[in-house]
Amino acid sequence: MKVSEIDISFDFKTIEVQDRDYDKIDPRCLAGMVYQIHLIREFEQSLLKLSADGCVHGPVHTSIGQEACAAGTMAVLEPQDQIASTHRAHHHYLAKAISCYMAQGFDPRSDDLPEGLDREVTCLLGEVMGLSIGCCGGRGGSMHLRNKKIGVIGTNAIVAGGIPLATGTAYVMKYTKTPTIVVSFFGDGAVNQGAFHEALNLAGLWKIPIIYFIENNAYAVATAVKNSTAIPDLAVKALAYGIRARVVDGMDPLAVMLTVREAKKYALEGKGPTVIEAKCYRFLHHAGSLEGSSFSYRTKTEEKEWRDKDPYSVFSQNLINHNIFNNQQIDRIQAKAVQTVSGAVEYCTHFQKGKRCAREELWPSPKTLKLGLKSDGCEFAGLLFKEIEDFSDFEEMTYVQAISAVIGRHLERDKTVLIFGEEVANFGGGAYGATKGLPVKFPDRVFNTPISECGFTGLAGGMAMSGLKPIVEIMFPDFALVAADQLFNQIGKLRYIYGNSTDMPLVVRTRIAIGCGYGGQHSMDPTGLFALFSGWRILAPSNAFDYIGLFNTAMKSGDPVLIIEHHSLYSDKFLVPKSNLDYFIPFGNAKVVKQGGNVTVLCYSSMVSLALQAAEELEKQGIRAEVIDLRTLNIADVDYETIGTSLKKTCVMVILEQAAKSNSLGDRIAHECENRFFDYLDCPIVTLAGQDIPNPVSRKLETAALPDLESINNLIYRAAKKQF
Repeated sequence: MKVSEIDISFDFKTIEVQDRDYDKIDPRCLAGMVYQIHLIREFEQSLLKLSADGCVHGPVHTSIGQEACAAGTMAVLEPQDQIASTHRAHHHYLAKAISCYMAQGFDPRSDDLPEGLDREVTCLLGEVMGLSIGCCGGRGGSMHLRNKKIGVIGTNAIVAGGIPLATGTAYVMKYTKTPTIVVSFFGDGAVNQGAFHEALNLAGLWKIPIIYFIENNAYAVATAVKNSTAIPDLAVKALAYGIRARVVDGMDPLAVMLTVREAKKYALEGKGPTVIEAKCYRFLHHAGSLEGSSFSYRTKTEEKEWRDKDPYSVFSQNLINHNIFNNQQIDRIQAKAVQTVSGAVEYCTHFQKGKRCAREELWPSPKTLKLGLKSDGCEFAGLLFKEIEDFSDFEEMTYVQAISAVIGRHLERDKTVLIFGEEVANFGGGAYGATKGLPVKFPDRVFNTPISECGFTGLAGGMAMSGLKPIVEIMFPDFALVAADQLFNQIGKLRYIYGNSTDMPLVVRTRIAIGCGYGGQHSMDPTGLFALFSGWRILAPSNAFDYIGLFNTAMKSGDPVLIIEHHSLYSDKFLVPKSNLDYFIPFGNAKVVKQGGNVTVLCYSSMVSLALQAAEELEKQGIRAEVIDLRTLNIADVDYETIGTSLKKTCVMVILEQAAKSNSLGDRIAHECENRFFDYLDCPIVTLAGQDIPNPVSRKLETAALPDLESINNLIYRAAKKQF
């Protein structure tokens, strides 16, 4: 056996401050960091008092002890630079707000407090308290903050959940050649999450201008870093992705500033990301006002050792020792911090029975509860919606040809449209031809991704929040489960959580392979899964005409849209308008594809053709089935008006699906229809779905697991005869 050493080239350094570094920094910048640290500390301590009085509904994750990480970073960033953060983010938000006003000339040594800065602090406090004046209208609270004006993309309660989104925002800067960067803050716990690794892999691969800032405060809740990872320096993980790394004292704002300054320059030169690990310490427990030692996972000795490094006192004293400021100047800066926070507290609260409580007039109205759950539809104003009956000149096109044609049309018209997915740029245009010809025409906008659904889906989510219109292909719906956090906790919820402050114009395409022998991990119908989450719109076109019209509407939408394609339809030919790929079909409009009077049949996707075959056969027996193609499947957009009109006529309903019973949507629609149209019904609504099993590979067994023409015929016949 021959063993050879492998040469690993890894740019990995520690950054330390020397005395002469103080003399090289503009005193105004140093004063800004002092003000940021003092303001953050005052805010957090005031917040803990308000929480004790019951003014905060939910946990309070303070950043006491970690202020230097925020102050040092924001001393480098420009207002147009952006940040993303975690559930512990008050210090980042406040420091970013202050840095924006510092950039406008505010000098905390001498100037009065800018009125706008007062508002930003009040806005944050209002959000933490759940008030209407908050940056997200009280929807997000302490853990979900967004303020586009000051460059806060969003903070995130899911550990590592915001890292792919921040990476996507930074990709937009690269794509648009905007000379700005993103800093993604997260804790030591996040480096063990898959989202961290998938995002860093993409950022290293594509040289995305982002700084990944690990605030290593030594504990994930009560679990010490040494008990969760085998390496002492978390930044070493950057080696795996071709990314440089730096380790810095996170209790020293000047050291942080110098490190971030170098990393920003590197990113703006087009060289890619840097991972910065800041060794720091949160003085209190994970949430609340008690120290960690109260829960026995830390010692009082350890806590005192870190308290001796407190940037609140140590940094100010260093500036005094270097004759940059004197005690009176530090005291004036501190007084301004107290003034800013006390003003916010007075605005948001008043005394009642010896305790502070929120001002009643600042609570959001319950009438606004659903505001921002989805777009208000203004993006569709002026669109002329059409159906196939509105056209007279047609040509034939297969389903898969329609997919590639309409995607290509959007790439032609709109440079903000990009495509991401596994193999989408290979084989001339995807493994199944859905992007055929597009990689050649648009080589810089059709991207093969690594096999990392969480990473590239989250990346697309960040792009959608920041001005692009990504189209993501998830090769098989089952793989959506790998990206579940990004799809459902992030993309599907963020518009609402962030107080309707962001659109999410993202289209996800996925191909159902039921009937293809792919087995239980490649044969999912995702309709029922996505329908569990209110932020998604779900489309299931059953023909090429509908695909084009619905896809166009999806691309206009400000909401995330899932488009479900059934593989069995790919080679089928359909009529589409000749030389016309620019028409629209609205969300929420079902289509009566066959008129009838005895029984209403609801279906979608590949089941439409089976339902029509059954209806033709049953007509010979005197049973006239009315077949409705639902087309739009998210619960809020199901076309109950069309369903009700049909049910009023037939008084009987059958719902057909190919999905396994536990993944199906039919029972939920049936329940809603019974609530809405009970008086019309002459018998219970009956549903038919696939067997409640993972699809087998065996052709014989898979066929037995799925509804067939005979079972559909029998069910519709019995329903029409009211035999239930």
